[in-house]
Amino acid sequence: MNKVLPIHQAVSKTRPYIPRNSYFKQVEPYIGSNLIKVLVGQRRVGKSYILFQLMDEIEKRDPSVQVLYINKEDYAFDSIKTYSDLIEYVQEQKQENKDIALFIDEIQDIEEFERALRHFQNKEEYDLYCTGSNAQLLSGELATYLAGRHIQIRVFSLSYTEFLDFHLLADSNDSLLKYIKYGGMPHLINLKNEERVYYEYLNNVFNTIVLKDIVMRFNVRNLSFLNDLIYFLADNTGSIVSAKRISDYLKSQKINLSPKLVLEYLSHLESVFFIDRVKRADVVGRKIFEIGDKFFFEDLGLRHSLVAYQQKDIHKIIENLIYHHLKYRQYKVYVGKLDDKEIDFIAEKDGSRTYIQAAYLIKDEATHQREFGNLLKIADNFRKLVVSMDEVAEGHHLGIEHWSLRKFLTAF
Repeated sequence: MNKVLPIHQAVSKTRPYIPRNSYFKQVEPYIGSNLIKVLVGQRRVGKSYILFQLMDEIEKRDPSVQVLYINKEDYAFDSIKTYSDLIEYVQEQKQENKDIALFIDEIQDIEEFERALRHFQNKEEYDLYCTGSNAQLLSGELATYLAGRHIQIRVFSLSYTEFLDFHLLADSNDSLLKYIKYGGMPHLINLKNEERVYYEYLNNVFNTIVLKDIVMRFNVRNLSFLNDLIYFLADNTGSIVSAKRISDYLKSQKINLSPKLVLEYLSHLESVFFIDRVKRADVVGRKIFEIGDKFFFEDLGLRHSLVAYQQKDIHKIIENLIYHHLKYRQYKVYVGKLDDKEIDFIAEKDGSRTYIQAAYLIKDEATHQREFGNLLKIADNFRKLVVSMDEVAEGHHLGIEHWSLRKFLTAF
């Protein structure tokens, strides 16, 4: 292979970044360990810049460590196509008698990359980090191949508090509306503050995800159906849907596709982190239901680049925001079912559970009874919250907490 010159010469110092400390704290305990550190998430959510933050920390701790950065989205590394190319390149660049911190961005673009990871991991001098934009990156046979040898951390688009930091904004209703409309893709801070410019960029990100990560990787032939499916999910964000329901809807639009194909395309969208599927769970028996899930978007800005933001969609948007925040905070999330009632979210972490009901405004007694009443029917003593956009949402009602959405996104 042709020799490629080293790219990392304090690369992070030439490309300033805003630290994302929640992810750094998840990786930090493993710096210098023999485990492979894997950051996964949708394209353009900022995985590379977390790598830069880690590079700086490693160089600060031990300047004698050689830091080597390979970015498979950079044409300079286009000659690294297979695991053997990767091994050869690293061996060419490695300085004698030095430990090496090896960072590989978008590693899924290297064929059989897992063989190279095992090769490096078997040598004590390597500290390994990589990113990927595919949920199957370390699953199936590969998970078995690297069992017990890696940790995986999901990276999301910006949380609301990160969004405020990135855009130098104070917490306010105007800031929340901007976050709702444009989402949390980090690169927005580098663009002209205009709606047209934001949505042009977001639409380009969407096209990259669809064409490069789905159509090319999975050899998708029916691009028209894929687009129809995405628009259906955008219109039904937070609604309980099934493959059969989607198939029936498409048939009503003169598009005849089987539930099996719908499931396959949904799986593709999930695998690139464009959408998340949330299973329903029985509140009492903890049974997981196999039919009927909710789907939420990784980033609302991407949704609104396809389906324009409308006030009539506010309830489904609030649910998407709450879900995204819970996942960012590392909760395991289900949709709750209690007899014939729905609990919007069951959030679990560290052996504890929180029930959350989402609402737009608690404007009358009927709304109050519906949102608080569902939670009151749950007999256990776990924490229960109603989250709404009411300005003065606070206090308790029979043990159920009432939080404003802004408070939830900044303090929960």
